[in-house]
Amino acid sequence: MTPQPNPQAGAAVKAADRAHVFHSWSAQELIDPLAVAGAEGSYFWDYEGKRYLDFSSGLVYTNIGYQHPEVVAAIQEQAARMTTFAPAFAVEARSEAARLIAERTPGDLDKIFFTNGGADAVEHALRMARLHTGRPKVLSAYRSYHGGTQQAVNVTGDPRRWASDSGTAGVVHFWAPFLYRSRFYAETEEQECARALEHLETTIAFEGPGTIAAIILETIPGTAGIMMPPAGYLAGVREICDKYGIVFVLDEVMAGFGRTGTWFAADLYDVVPDLMTFAKGVNSGYVPLGGVAISGEIAATFAERPYPGGLTYSGHPLACAAAVATINVMAREGVVEHAARLGTEVVEPALRELAERHPSVGEVRGTGMFWALELVRNRETRQPLVPYNATGQAAAPMSAFAASAKAHGLWPFVNMNRTHVVPPCNITEAELKEGLAALDTALSVADEYTQ
Repeated sequence: MTPQPNPQAGAAVKAADRAHVFHSWSAQELIDPLAVAGAEGSYFWDYEGKRYLDFSSGLVYTNIGYQHPEVVAAIQEQAARMTTFAPAFAVEARSEAARLIAERTPGDLDKIFFTNGGADAVEHALRMARLHTGRPKVLSAYRSYHGGTQQAVNVTGDPRRWASDSGTAGVVHFWAPFLYRSRFYAETEEQECARALEHLETTIAFEGPGTIAAIILETIPGTAGIMMPPAGYLAGVREICDKYGIVFVLDEVMAGFGRTGTWFAADLYDVVPDLMTFAKGVNSGYVPLGGVAISGEIAATFAERPYPGGLTYSGHPLACAAAVATINVMAREGVVEHAARLGTEVVEPALRELAERHPSVGEVRGTGMFWALELVRNRETRQPLVPYNATGQAAAPMSAFAASAKAHGLWPFVNMNRTHVVPPCNITEAELKEGLAALDTALSVADEYTQ
């Protein structure tokens, strides 16, 4: 599709947005949303006809890009046949989506509870864990994000939690491993892993093992920085959970469905949780859908005891039809394998080469189509390019970096002092190289703020 400029239409869209839309995570009078006219594949464009290569995949969910014709057709066909139906019934699209997801989840996570998105998937996973164990507390990591609803935002470990933090939420935070900014004075990945596990077990001891229902972790933290857990860490958490009868919950909302070059990030670490949350890439975000994959043991808790929770749109037929089509497209087109290959052969070597030339790049980390660049003022001290949770003028270096990327046709994913490289998992090699070239140019702007 070729972008056709229509500034007048864009102005009308923008005016209606500014008059009536209340945007998330924003000071309403300080934002200037781009009016988007269309999208296809790895690109979207505005009403001026300017096209952007989307290195953010929306909010890291368009894993097969925008407007994939087979998924669009599946939604249209489902709408013509059965647009909606209540969740208490067996519906073909819902049953088939659950089957396809269960075929790909690790271990015996064979029961699927559908939600409308990732945050409510986390809400229900933690409710299940508390009911299963009869315990009140949940442990979660700093440098994490689990959603914006009440319990999900309380287990979140970044500043978006602060305004809604509740002392009665039953949440305790701990430090997960991250060698680049180690809280354990570690010098190697092995030390970081061992000390992080010791810290977690000590936290459990002081909180009281018999009070802890669940430990929830993003398998690979997403928005917080794509920090790859060291070898042995997730397996160590699994052992600790088994030791104390704690439910192990992995949040795969962002990392799942091909993003890491595997169906789920857990596959990279050969670990099986008791509960796993998912959303985003399950249907490339075409219709809102999330869910919880449930182990046999936890499912058995509710075999004859009603589960006290549900949603009006749980397993919505349109969303499930989109999931069925998305999973089938990914399997047939080899999207997961494609993401793994391009991550290894194109993205990683290119980002490491950029890091050698740009003093603003402190660290490169990631896998598949899931990468982060840690931007710093000084490589030796590792001082972040902008302060933690910076806003306004304090965030100016990152704002200048992002503006340069956009000026060169690249839409970046920027959070705090990082930029993430998270394009659609089916992006072409040529498109990747186009985006990496624009990233190279934008990093030169970040370099101007280094010491």
